[in-house]
Parts: sequence; structure tokens; C-alpha cells
Amino acid sequence: MDGFPAVTSLSSSSLCMSVDLRRREELTTMTRLESGEEQLQKAGEKLLGFNSTEEQPSGQESMWRNEKYESVPLDVKGIDEDNSKGTRDSLYPHTTLLKSQQADEKPKDPKLWPYFKDGHRRIDYVLTYHIQKPQNTGKQSSKSCLGGCLCCKKRGQTNPPVPDPELASQEQRLDYHDDDQRLRREEFEENLREMGLEMEKEEGNKIPGVGFLKIHAPWEVLCREAEFMKLKMPTIKKYEVSHGNSIVEKASRFMQKFTAPLQPKVGDRQIEHEKHLSYPFSREKQHLFDLSDRNSFFDSKTRSSIVYEILKRTKCTRAKYIMGIISLLGNGIYTSAYPLHDGDIDDVHAEINDRKILYEEWASYSIFYKYQPIGLIRKYFGEKVGLYFAWLGVYTQMLIPAAIVGVIVFLYGCATVDDNIPSMEICDERNNITMCPMCDRACSYWKLVTACGTARASHLFDNAATVFFAIFMALWAAMFMEHWKRRQVRLNYLWDLTGFEDTESHPRAEYEFHVMKKSLRKEKSPKAGNVKLTCTDRMPAYMTIIITMIFLICVTLAIVFGVVLYRVSIMTALHMSSTPTFRSNIRATVKTTGAIINLIIIIIMDEVYGAVARWLTIMEVPKTDKSFEERLIFKTFVLKFANAFTPIVYLAFFRGRLIGRPGKYIYVMGSYRMEECAHAGCLMELCIQLCITMLGKQLIQNNLFEIGVPKIKKLLRQRKIDPKHQEELNKTLHRHEKDHFLGPFVGLNPEYMEMIIQFGMVTLFVASFPLAPLFALLNNIIEIRLDAKKFVTELRRPIAVRAKDIGIWYTLLRGLSKVAVIVNAFVISFTSDFIPRLVYQYMYSPDGTLHGFVNHTLSYFNVTHFQPGTEPLEPMHLGYQVDTCRYKDYRDPPWSDTPYEFSREFWAILAARFAFVILFQNVVMLMSDFVDWLIPDIPKDISLKIHKERNLIIELFMKREQGKKYRNTMNDPSPQPLRSRPSSQA
Repeated sequence: MDGFPAVTSLSSSSLCMSVDLRRREELTTMTRLESGEEQLQKAGEKLLGFNSTEEQPSGQESMWRNEKYESVPLDVKGIDEDNSKGTRDSLYPHTTLLKSQQADEKPKDPKLWPYFKDGHRRIDYVLTYHIQKPQNTGKQSSKSCLGGCLCCKKRGQTNPPVPDPELASQEQRLDYHDDDQRLRREEFEENLREMGLEMEKEEGNKIPGVGFLKIHAPWEVLCREAEFMKLKMPTIKKYEVSHGNSIVEKASRFMQKFTAPLQPKVGDRQIEHEKHLSYPFSREKQHLFDLSDRNSFFDSKTRSSIVYEILKRTKCTRAKYIMGIISLLGNGIYTSAYPLHDGDIDDVHAEINDRKILYEEWASYSIFYKYQPIGLIRKYFGEKVGLYFAWLGVYTQMLIPAAIVGVIVFLYGCATVDDNIPSMEICDERNNITMCPMCDRACSYWKLVTACGTARASHLFDNAATVFFAIFMALWAAMFMEHWKRRQVRLNYLWDLTGFEDTESHPRAEYEFHVMKKSLRKEKSPKAGNVKLTCTDRMPAYMTIIITMIFLICVTLAIVFGVVLYRVSIMTALHMSSTPTFRSNIRATVKTTGAIINLIIIIIMDEVYGAVARWLTIMEVPKTDKSFEERLIFKTFVLKFANAFTPIVYLAFFRGRLIGRPGKYIYVMGSYRMEECAHAGCLMELCIQLCITMLGKQLIQNNLFEIGVPKIKKLLRQRKIDPKHQEELNKTLHRHEKDHFLGPFVGLNPEYMEMIIQFGMVTLFVASFPLAPLFALLNNIIEIRLDAKKFVTELRRPIAVRAKDIGIWYTLLRGLSKVAVIVNAFVISFTSDFIPRLVYQYMYSPDGTLHGFVNHTLSYFNVTHFQPGTEPLEPMHLGYQVDTCRYKDYRDPPWSDTPYEFSREFWAILAARFAFVILFQNVVMLMSDFVDWLIPDIPKDISLKIHKERNLIIELFMKREQGKKYRNTMNDPSPQPLRSRPSSQA
């Protein structure tokens, strides 16, 4: 019977007890019927296996059944197992005082605050589970049903009607499944009690089919775990934070006074003037810490993180397979696990709590102009969430100067459009330039003057200021990275994370299961530390990942190619249309509809690629949660980056390059001619694609989905409750029941990914779209408040995770900022006409101006050289016979010795393009590195404060030691014997 925990006796009747034991024997027999291989397969499908009592070698059994939780030091284990008051009170001398204080305190209302029914013990964590048969019906759990029915028989009550055999067998299978889950829960909860946690249950009172296990960590457990986790806690020593007198610090203090109205009213401004010394908590050094208010010494965020660490460490071991909290959740034994929010936010009479303050001073669109209360965010949600919002705030602030400069560049283009000589030449009808057809047969000759609007619009984004803006944005990216590094160091100091190192070593449940399978295949007892997954074990997964990633990138390329075919075919169809409206706006229609189709595909494929990336990461079986997260982020970033930027890269660097020339065009799929750029270049089309993609992703995918999807999920979770009683029920629900209807927290990866893609849009192709920083700024102002409202009102409270940086996201940001320099150099050189204009002005212009530039960029083609079947169907469309037409390229005319070959101007311009790329890249990267070197990573004042804290900690220890020695001397006043002076003759 070692596969199940002991079952509590149901009544004084021995008959009830014997039937209960017989029921357990039946369950154990059913479990033994499953073979080892089938059980392993079932376990693989579910993260970790269910019960099995199959015989295993003693060594293996000792490994997988050794302990109920990870080992702790012997002295601590002895303390936990000792229930005597003397031992507990000797270690925690203030426990009795604390209990007496709690008894005198007024109990909290459990409806308003997250407390047990007694109103004294705080709920630090909640586990929920499914109740198949509610307690208030005849279908109770098997334990209650068996005992109750037999006891009724003994008292002579009537027998119930005989049920249908098929229904009875189905209920028996459901009872077995329910009992199996119940027994596992009982074992896990018993192990939690042995760890010192206190629990309270509620089953199906107000929410049908849901049971709640409320967990409270007593003071002694909090102290023990805080010492294990090396949590830095405030000591009794305070010191005044001195401000320097340098020019930079004086300017900083002036700016703080100037921006005082923009600061949120959260009551934590005193941290600027004084600060508690912090030191890793130790039970032996409790006298060093500020324990004046023990109820607030460990805040709710710290308490929940401590309980979560205990939950991760506690295991179910009476079955063959060890199961932790992650496996219990994966197998449905528990349905959810979450800490609780502090209190209500919408009740006018509710007491002030951190959540309510955040709702009023952070999660509101009316205060979009104010700074974020980063300190309170960190206090309530933890360092990891605090760092995300701090990074988002720094990024948004840095977008302000970029947006201003971008608007100035755009306005410069608007102001100089009438003075732009190339666009004036295109719009001049006197030039009478006849262009070659844009497609075969259906298209005819056209006048260059019809491209006047496109040429004038292109100048708004393709002008002399574009190069300056590209250089500015490269330096802006370097400044942003340096500013964030300094801000991160400052936050580490304020949050007492200067010496923190992430030492996560808990292996994931899937990793442990695969290690166990590997040991079973070797048919030898596994030894701790010897059996692990190697590269050879993961090689099939690695090959699958590589092949799948390459395949998905090829799918992205195929989708882009499909959109290209759509544009080519729709352009031909519109040219053949007899409707004048369609024929007059062909280019605008094709550009806009193509960009919208790209946007829709990007949004759909983003969801697909995210799911595939998670599946591939699970297949890889990383050892720890941190490794899993980093690998998932990298795969998701590669796929989503390719999905978002492949259409843009095609427009910037490939469209119009691989088309051939009149009379010798390049065809794909038989009869489709590759699409050309407009005469003013592809920069305008690239700008349209960037604008629609950026605005569409931010409006639809980011904001609309973030608002709509959580509300729909919340409605689905509440549909089990009768809408008529919904309002009345909301008034009576307790905090843990209200949080049950909130959405689960899925992590910060989607939020970061959204901003990283936006950062790529802002930096990579900013030379073609100077308004990108402005759109990003407007989006982020809304995004901050939207995310705040989501975290405070729509989502369950996340686990507080300590972190001193943003992890792999910083590496991705730095890589994007480096790639952006190269991309913008190629955009200026090859996509815009900046280099051809420069070469013409200084090499070929007779007067040193751009007069004649348009004619210089056009080559001649003899219409008699069209391939058979490609000439226009209506050659007299313009009203006169065309002998030669023009097309944009640098080729020799048909009457030269080398007709239609690349001219000398082509090679000169190509050399100038590559020279500009090399020069731009090296100069800008050199300037970025200089900025990186010029700005120190650690602010000088923070370095001095960290050094001062170390000295104050040493001083505090020395004073306490001296005080202890003095007290010992006063308690033992007996004189010490004087030592005799040694004789000089000795």
C-alpha cells in the first residue's frame, strides 16, 4: 500500500473502515494492471507519470522515493520536526509575543482582505482544484460516499435504487480518477504541513466545482526560508543619502524640482533622503534587523515568493514518479496556483492598499503625462516586472527627442518640396517624356508627368536630411543602451540587488522525467549527478529544430513571394479594366492592398510562430526555467523578426533590382513579370509598408487584442455562474474567489517581444520613415497605461521574481542597434536616390546643380526590339506613334556599339554606393563606440554610495559585537585573576 497515503477513518464503525480499506486495495490492484511501458508513455504525455506500484530495483527506488522535499540542513530539519514550545521559542524568542499581539489586533474582514476566516492569518498563496462531485449533492467523494452509505445501512435505512450497470462502471472510473487525484493532493498537503505551512480549505461554496486551498506561512517559516534564499532585508541602521555638488548632480536636482508635478503621489519620496541598510537575513542576527512591525517586515510580495519556493521544493514521493507542483498542475491535480492581490480597487470605502494606489496613480489613462511609480511597482509585483516597466519608461522617454528630430526632418521635406529640382522636372509637362509600358500587352506607353504626385511625396522622406537622421538614430540607439545600463545599476542599488546572483538550480519536471527514462533504458539504478541529458540525447531535437526553423523561414519567403504575385496580377487586371476609376489609381490601390494583406498575414503567422517556438523549446528539454525561457525567447524572436521584416527587406533591397530591361524582362512562373519601382524609387512604397505594418500591429495586435481577449476570457470563466446572481455574488466573494476569475499571468515575454519588434521598426529602416519614432512614442504612452491596467485589474498577481537585469533582451537590443547601422547605410545607398544625385551633381552636371538629373537617370529603348507577344495592344494610347521609350536604368542607348549594356555611369554610381556603405558604417560605429566609452556604466554617485554602505555594514557589526561584549561583562562582574609578571630569570 505504499502507493497511497493513509486514509483517515470515516467513523467509529469498523465496517466503514474495512470497506474503505477494501476500496484502496481495489485501486492499487487496478494500478498494478498497467505495464511499465504503458505507464511511461502515459507519463510522457502528461509531464510526469501517475501511480504505479511496479517493482523497481532498490537503488532506483531509493533515488525517486528518497525524500518528500529537497534536503535541508539537519539542524533546521530537527527544528521543524520538533513540536515542543521550548525549542521553537528558544529559536524564535518573539513568537509568543507575536501571537499575543495578533490576538489583541482587530481581525481583518476576509471579504475585503486576503486573510483566513479568523482574520489574523494572511493568505500567502492559493491552490485551486476541480471538484467532480460537489459536497452538497449525493455524489460525494468516494471516501464520504462509502462511509456514509454503509453507516446508513447499519442504522436500518432503505437501500437506494440499483443504478444502470454501464453508468455505474463509468462512475467507478470517474471515482478512481477523483480518488487518485485526491490522494495525491492529501500527500502533497501533508508534506506542506511538515514544512511548517498552515492551510485552510473551501470547496464549492460559491463557485461550483472549484475547491480552494489557502496557504499561510507563519513567522518562523518566513525567517527560515528568507535565510535559505539569502533575502536582503532592512536593518535597524538608517543613513542619510548625501547628494553631491557636481554640476551634473545640481542639474539633476533642479530637474527633479522642475518635474515634481509629474511625479505620482505614492508616498515613497522619502527614499531619496534616507535609506535603510540591507543585509541578507539571518535568524542568528535578528537583532540587526528592524523588527518593530513584524506584520510588514515581510511584505506580501516576499511572502508569496517564499511560499512558492516551498511549493517548488515539496514533492509527492509515495508513487513511483516524483511529482512537484509543476507536474501536479500539468496533470490537473491542481488547476491553478497564484498569490492574491492586496484588496479591492473599485470600492470607494475600501481601505488604502498598494493595489488601489497603483490603480489610481498608475493604471489610468488620465495621468499619461506622469512618471511611473517604479518603486511601488517593484514592491507589489517584484523586481522582474519592475525592471520591465522601468525599461519601457526609459525607452519611451528616449523616444521623445527622436520623435522631435524625425518630425523636423519630415517638415524639412515638406518645406523644400517645391524647390526640389528632380520632382519639378518630373512634374513639368514641357519635358514630354514617354515611358515604356509597366506590363506586357495590357499596359501601354505613359507620360512621366503622371508620376508627379509620387515624386513629390517621395521627397518628404528622401531628402538631404535623411542621412543626418540616420546618423542621429544610430547615436540615439547607443545613448539609449548606455542610459538604460546606468538606470539599471541605479535601480539595483535602490532595490538592494547589488550583490544578487541568480543561482537557480531547480531542474524542470520534463527534464527530470527524461533523465528517469534514460536511466530506465540503461537498466541500472540512477545515481544523483551521474545521469543527465547530453548533446547526444538532444541531437534528434536539435535536428528537428534546425529543419523546422529553416522550413518556417522558407514559408515566410513563400508568403512574401505570393504577395508579390498578387500585386503583379492585380496590376495587370486593373490595366485591362474598362472602368476609368480603377485605371486612374492603379499604383495606390496595389500598394495599399498589398501592405494590408502583408499585415494580416503577419498578425496570423505571429501566433503560429509563437506556438511552434514553444513546441520546439519543449522538445529541446532545457534543464532550468531560465534556460527554457532564454531558448524560447531566441526562437520566437528569430521567427517573428523574419515574419515582420521579410516584406520590408524585399521592398527595400530586391524590388526593382531583378526585373531585366525592356525587350528582355525576367519572368517568374511563366508569364509573370517582376514588379518595378516607381520612377522616384521604392522608398515611398517602403514607407507605406512600414506605416501600415507599424500602425496595424500596434493598433490591432498589441492594443485591441490586449484589451479584447482578456475580457472575453474573463466572460468565459464567469459563464458557469447565473448572470442574475452575478451582481449579488460579486458582493459576497472573497479575495481568493475574485482572483480566480482573473486571467492567469503568462509572463513578460509577449510584452518584451512587442517592444523589441517596434524597436526594430524604429531603428532598422528609420532612413525611409522618419515619423516612426513619433508613432512609437504615441503607442508607448498608451501601452504603459494599458499594461498597467491589465496587470492591476485583469490579471492574477504574478510571482515576485528577483532579477537584476532584463536578461537576453538587452543582448537582442544591442544586436539590433548594431545591425541598424548597416541596414540604414544600405537603404540610403541603394533604396534612395541620394548617391545618384550626389554623383550626378559633382561628376556629370554641367552647372553643378541637379538640372537634367531626371533625363540622366533614363535610358532609351527602341520599340521595334520588343519580344514577340509583349508589345502593347494599344500603341496609339497617347495619340501619337512612339518610336523610342524611356526606362529608369543606366544602360547604353540602342544606337551605341554596346546597346542596352550597363553604362559607365552605372559602374561609377555602384562604386559610390559601396564606398558610402563602408564609410557610413565605420564612422557611425566609431561614434557609437566613442559614446559607449565616454559614458561610464556605473554612475559615480552610485559607486560611492555602494562603497559607503559596505563601510556602514562593517561599522554596524562592530558596534553590535562591542555591545554584546559589554553586556556579557556587566552580567558577569566577577574579577578576572591577574596574571603574574614573568620573572626575568626564568
